[in-house]
Amino acid sequence: MNNEKQSRNISGNNDAGWEPIKKTGVILFSDGSIKYGYGIGKIGVTYGEVCFNTSITGYQEIISDPSYSHQIVNFTFPHIGNVGANFEDLETANPDGKIHISGIITHAIIDLPSNYRSKLSLDDWMKQQGIVGISGIDTRQLTKNIRDNGMMNCVIEHSENCNFDIPKLQKILSEVKSMEGMDLATDASTKTIYQNYQKSWDWNSGYEDNKDSKIKIALIDYGIKSNIIRMLNHFGCEIKVFPPNCNINEIFDFNPDGVLLSNGPGDPHATINYSVPLIKNLIQKDMPIFGICLGHQILALALGAKTIKMSFGHHGANHPVQDLDSKKVLITSMNHGFAVDTQSLPPEVVETHRSLFDDSNCGIRVKEKPIFSVQFHPEASPGPQDCYYIFEKFLDNINSNL
Repeated sequence: MNNEKQSRNISGNNDAGWEPIKKTGVILFSDGSIKYGYGIGKIGVTYGEVCFNTSITGYQEIISDPSYSHQIVNFTFPHIGNVGANFEDLETANPDGKIHISGIITHAIIDLPSNYRSKLSLDDWMKQQGIVGISGIDTRQLTKNIRDNGMMNCVIEHSENCNFDIPKLQKILSEVKSMEGMDLATDASTKTIYQNYQKSWDWNSGYEDNKDSKIKIALIDYGIKSNIIRMLNHFGCEIKVFPPNCNINEIFDFNPDGVLLSNGPGDPHATINYSVPLIKNLIQKDMPIFGICLGHQILALALGAKTIKMSFGHHGANHPVQDLDSKKVLITSMNHGFAVDTQSLPPEVVETHRSLFDDSNCGIRVKEKPIFSVQFHPEASPGPQDCYYIFEKFLDNINSNL
């Protein structure tokens, strides 16, 4: 076993000299490669599908996004951890506060965070949340490998004593399931119906509650990000969040003006037994519907289209998407490994947005109905704010339907 040692000044005091540090982390990939690095976060073993994220800000929002369930995020930006962690920049909306990501891979080792909002280091926050990670990895080389050969599975171990049982880890890796066919939405979503009034974060006041609700939105949770709820509250909506396997009577007891289908993890086709019948019922009642990411894919399935597994997906806050109606180009935040197959769209469904990276589908609408969805994240967090108008479009559809 190659468990190299490297030296660095770990005290910040030149008089203390240089002390050796051991490589306390190892990562094994399904292509057979093994790399050693420095364990971060929880001591232990984790596994999942590796994807790369190209965002240069918002790593805490990315790590806490429920859509990363069963995935290990490889960050292309090298300085992950430099602004520490806080208790506000979280995207897990479930009342239990559980974070679903399987782990992270970073390049640089960040010891001391530097930001006025930081409450603790990324390493300490990951320990609190039970997240295993590894640093000191050539993340850009790994990204090129994924881009050229597709996503792989991996297993990471963080061990303080650096004693790695490679055959045991290889056995764990061999048993990691493919993302295709996995229903992860039921685990990443709420089990109970609840309401949330929190508005978007403000520089001066932080988070405040919405006290001026004009429109009622039923939000079906497949693994929702907090900022989707915050944006709707920001626009003056009353939000009630429902589990993905709820029945339509529970939704209509709330008497909503519109329904939002949230983002979430896993294979959209694996949800069809509980998601598609409900959505078809909502479509028949001409309910205004807005889908985001996984919600977009599930809506497409309910309309008769198909979804496909992508080679390496889209994960980042710099993805150019063209609005095919206005011809404008939006810079969007994305996080998905599946896509709607444009060729499978039925005649009554129109493609509205398209990725300028690979021409994959990024939006649809139904002719003559107040129903549409997008593959990207209009709420961003992290990401640019080009797409906030998508929420206004949803509210316009509702107002026109009242």
